Amino acid sequence: MTTVLEGNAWVLGDHIDTDVIIPAKYLVTFEPEHLAPHCFEGVDPELARQIQDGDIVVAGKNFGCGSSREHAPIAMKGLGVSCIVARSFGQIFYRNAFNRGLPLLECDLPKNSVSMGDQLRVNLESGEIKNLISNLTFQAAPIPDFMREIITAGGLIPHVLKNR
Repeated sequence: MTTVLEGNAWVLGDHIDTDVIIPAKYLVTFEPEHLAPHCFEGVDPELARQIQDGDIVVAGKNFGCGSSREHAPIAMKGLGVSCIVARSFGQIFYRNAFNRGLPLLECDLPKNSVSMGDQLRVNLESGEIKNLISNLTFQAAPIPDFMREIITAGGLIPHVLKNR
């Protein structure tokens, strides 16, 4: 996995919980291709059809709060979301996302500094986030090396199997 990602921003609010990321009625499978079309249905039923491979979700506080379901990061990866930038994350979601190979960056972005559709460049190694439309740059906490290794491997299980 490259450490620099570029994609369109999809801006969501605070307290986006796992129930709106992937509603419970779809939890009968772990297959990304079956979960992805229903991703974010609880936020906007059309959102999954608009997000393109490589796009970046930008959110406020407590993204991924709620249940411990692993389906939420699986659905987002299946949808093609390359990373999530948020002010903070639910603790279980944070770990589940990295376990599934979905990078997260914590950054206290100023209000209205990123708009829906802005083009972002995110450096996972340095934590730098650049809005290519407004030319503003923000600093997130960089992802530690060992966690980037997990992401690069595609998640915790592939990482463990590779390093046995």
